[in-house]
Amino acid sequence: MARDAEATRERLLAAATVEFAAHGFAGGRVERIASQAECNVRMIYAYFGGKSGLFDATLAQALRRMAENVPPRPEDLAGWAGDVFDHHQRFPEVLRLSMWAQLERPEAAAEPSDVYRDKTLAVATAAARPLTAVDVLVFIYAIAQAWQFSPEGLTGLEKNSGTEEALAARRQAVVIAVERMLQAGT
Repeated sequence: MARDAEATRERLLAAATVEFAAHGFAGGRVERIASQAECNVRMIYAYFGGKSGLFDATLAQALRRMAENVPPRPEDLAGWAGDVFDHHQRFPEVLRLSMWAQLERPEAAAEPSDVYRDKTLAVATAAARPLTAVDVLVFIYAIAQAWQFSPEGLTGLEKNSGTEEALAARRQAVVIAVERMLQAGT
């Protein structure tokens, strides 16, 4: 049976996404990743050079996919903030990987700077003064990601916090907050 290197690489990245999102870099185990990917640990070293290379590639892939799935909309930054909120609801592992990288491998979190540069350039024309494009992006991400970072003890105080209606209300709050931020900056 012929080996499909690209399929093996993709299985490793998919398994690594689950493992590293759940356990971080330090707690992630290459043995579990290889087992989930139905290959051996040697393949991790062959394709990625080791655990750190696999983590970095996993993070970069997750961030690039997010950039592809949720490109900035300079003409509607508030709506884009809602899209970022939606993406994190559907793919919470992206935020988890990002947080683990910030904590354990900050050098990996800076890797896809071209993704952020492209977003900054796209937003630059819509940036509200005196805010810069970078300021606007940071604020949008902070607002769109706030509920995922909030303690469950706090978010659980809201009645029916897990319902579709509550989720829609949170998304709307994100959009309104960005709209007001942009209005205040002009």
